[in-house]
Amino acid sequence: MEFALDATFFAFVGLVLFLALIVYLKVPGMMAKSLDDRADQIRNELSEAKRLREEAQHLLAEYQRKRKEAEAEAAHIVAAAEREAEMLTVEAKKKTEEFVANRTAVSEQKIKQAEADAMKAVRSAAVDLAIAAAENVLAKKADTKVQADLFKGAVGEVKTRLN
Repeated sequence: MEFALDATFFAFVGLVLFLALIVYLKVPGMMAKSLDDRADQIRNELSEAKRLREEAQHLLAEYQRKRKEAEAEAAHIVAAAEREAEMLTVEAKKKTEEFVANRTAVSEQKIKQAEADAMKAVRSAAVDLAIAAAENVLAKKADTKVQADLFKGAVGEVKTRLN
């Protein structure tokens, strides 16, 4: 069998040299190291993503708790405002009723005073009318002597009352 130096032989020798060169330059180690580095990087990214997810869940839970607290506080504020509004309504109604009662009492007092003033005016007018009628009757029926006696009696009565 004859050893032929044909193209297949040179291709085989080139392949063996190429594989020897790859092993000599430690390409499989570099590839393994590169793959290990990439795996570490992916592992780190996954752990970072997991940490961020946990942090996001924690923040979500905290915000939900704060929202619930805010809703409870808002409900408390609304309830307090409703109670205060109810108290103000009751107080306003009470003050209005007191105001109406006071105004009614003042009006009734003014009416009573007006009635009393009217009665006094009627009595005064009646007294004045009676005095005028008595003067007319006395003037017509009394002579000068009776008038002088009446005048002296009236003056004497005024003097006794003044002293």
